[in-house]
Amino acid sequence: MDAREPVIVSAIRTPLCRAKKSNGKLAHLPPSSLLSAVLRGVLLRHPQELHDKNAIADEDYLIQPRSVQDICVGNVLSPPTAAVAFRMAALSAGIPYTTSLSTVNRQCSSGLQAIANIAQAIKCGSIDIGIGCGVESMSNDNMGELYSNFPPNVEWESQSKEAMDCVIPMGITSENVAKKYSLDRRKLDEFAADSHVKAARAQSAGKFRSEIIAVDHVDCDDGIRPATTPEKLSQLKPAFSKNGSTTAGNSSQLTDGAAAVLLMSRSEATKRHLPILGVWKSYAVEGVDPKIMGVGPVYAIPAALKKADVKIEKVDLFEINEAFASQAYYSIQTLALDEKKVNPNGGAIALGHPLGCTGARLVVSLLNEMRRENHKIGVVSMCVGGGMGAAAVLEVESERSKMQRILNLASAV
Repeated sequence: MDAREPVIVSAIRTPLCRAKKSNGKLAHLPPSSLLSAVLRGVLLRHPQELHDKNAIADEDYLIQPRSVQDICVGNVLSPPTAAVAFRMAALSAGIPYTTSLSTVNRQCSSGLQAIANIAQAIKCGSIDIGIGCGVESMSNDNMGELYSNFPPNVEWESQSKEAMDCVIPMGITSENVAKKYSLDRRKLDEFAADSHVKAARAQSAGKFRSEIIAVDHVDCDDGIRPATTPEKLSQLKPAFSKNGSTTAGNSSQLTDGAAAVLLMSRSEATKRHLPILGVWKSYAVEGVDPKIMGVGPVYAIPAALKKADVKIEKVDLFEINEAFASQAYYSIQTLALDEKKVNPNGGAIALGHPLGCTGARLVVSLLNEMRRENHKIGVVSMCVGGGMGAAAVLEVESERSKMQRILNLASAV
């Protein structure tokens, strides 16, 4: 029994809303406000019941804010001064100045990397309790403007061909995957339409309610289009290449959102008599060819499973980011995954992909679905800009397993 094993005791997210500067439902809020909402919510026993952030009593907290020792925030597009804004967000959420905070940017896996950083700090004994989270406001921080205004600061004339591949636009890398592996446009449109169908079904069934905390009276995702069909998507023109297969309809949406996960050591959770939502089993990042960066999950998932000593056929649920239908579809087919196990409630094509938030959001959604369906092993994965893939393995323990682990831990003490 590993007393320092990282476990998750709370996980929450904001609604995911389409990024529109003029009328996006969350566009009027800076990323720090989205972050503050989930930092406050993840510490509460019943975050959905929060109606007045100024009227929180001690008994409303799952743990007291002062118990949190460190916070790591994943973010991609905000300027460097966001580190200060995010520190302010933590303090505004009622977390005291004695709790430290850092930021991390591993592109689309930033939210997952933030959780991994906290999990690893717990595992090695640096801290006992921490929050891993992610946030992005693509309404406020435009991805295109970022690269135009702040291009990579390198000696361009001395860069190798492989190095230059790192600045290939993400949409072109999607086309590269589709072309290299002969992916059919019809299949990609079917995959995209299915994402909307699954998300619409899940939303209608109320499956997202348990994972969402309302922000400024916005309490549901707004990117889902229930009427989407492959036929409608087939009418869209390619977005990145004249004869390509990647369109606005089979790519992820630009989105605003935040998500947070509260972790602690198993011994700390046991001591506090807190329910364990999930166990952090492993994490892996693998490098891939930058010009086909979307294939990252093909390499990261097996690496994470090997670290966790889990066979791929034993995985009950996969949450794989749908940056583009091309790369998600290719990854699923190449790994020979059971499609019924992948993104059962839709993915980023329907829900959106707020870059720094996505990794944490996937963990929140994974744990909710696993507990709802009594699954044991789940995997989160995504491709990463610049040529990487990231993946994490999580476990939801059965009641019998939980009791046995508690008894083993007690006897060890």
